[in-house]
Amino acid sequence: MTQDELKDAVAAAAIDEIRPHLYRDTVLGIGTGSTANCFIDRLAELRDDFKGAVASSEASAKRLQDHGIEVFELNSTGNVPFYIDGADEVNAHLHMIKGGGAALTREKIVAACSERFICIADASKRVARLGAFPLPVEVIPMARSYVARELVKLGADPVYRQGVVTDNGNQIIDCYDFMIDDPVAMEARLNAIVGVVTNGLFAARSADVLLLGGPNGVERLTPSE
Repeated sequence: MTQDELKDAVAAAAIDEIRPHLYRDTVLGIGTGSTANCFIDRLAELRDDFKGAVASSEASAKRLQDHGIEVFELNSTGNVPFYIDGADEVNAHLHMIKGGGAALTREKIVAACSERFICIADASKRVARLGAFPLPVEVIPMARSYVARELVKLGADPVYRQGVVTDNGNQIIDCYDFMIDDPVAMEARLNAIVGVVTNGLFAARSADVLLLGGPNGVERLTPSE
């Protein structure tokens, strides 16, 4: 199977995961990226079975609306029963690196408000140790140089992602050569740097279920102890 076919397979599996729990007043949390787009496209077939969605980016909101799915503000919905999103890397504990598309802050907010986080990914995203994928850090623009110096102290090689402005009006620093042994502790340490909005480690709030697409189909995995 091609990578696109794997993404579509995990999107279909996520539809099967949530379909029995959809009601007319259900509002879903929807992520950002190519795999999430596959899910949105499949979700369109069920648009009449639930109320709408909260989107983690302007791009996802537009795609949902183009399919006739109503998009709500998170402040008006409270918690959502499901958040469905992809990952750039995911380990056995279902800790993730996310934010390759620069939507990490809104993704993290919606994930925090979800009762169940379903991660959908192809097998290439599964790793033993997080960090081969550059870890994104969203920063207040005036703090970018200061934050970069602090990241160097932690052992990272920080690179400003030029030309990228997040939906929140901020900037992204990508941390290269930064392998992470304790994702929960590192997530908190990075967030404590003044000027950091948040970082792309999703470990304090990890996924509850991983639907992983591979050559033998879709595996349903839960966190390893």
